[in-house]
Amino acid sequence: MAHSQFDLFLQEATHLDPDAESAVDCDRLYGLYTSWCFINQRAPRPETTFWAAMKQRLNPDHAGLSMKGPAAADYILASSPGLV
Repeated sequence: MAHSQFDLFLQEATHLDPDAESAVDCDRLYGLYTSWCFINQRAPRPETTFWAAMKQRLNPDHAGLSMKGPAAADYILASSPGLV
């Protein structure tokens, strides 16, 4: 079965941990998505398209959703250049 770009993003760059104390907020989730697109050489979809797709795939508060993988590292380094 073919997976959409959004399904692959969620599978490869996020992890659902119901016991997590905090969740990825909206700004960080879209930033993580753009990092994932960059790493995978895919054109990011517009933010409105991204959120329409996420609305169908995630609970409204993103409870327990955390970042993982190379896209997470890329996003963290890109958003905090002082870490390098």
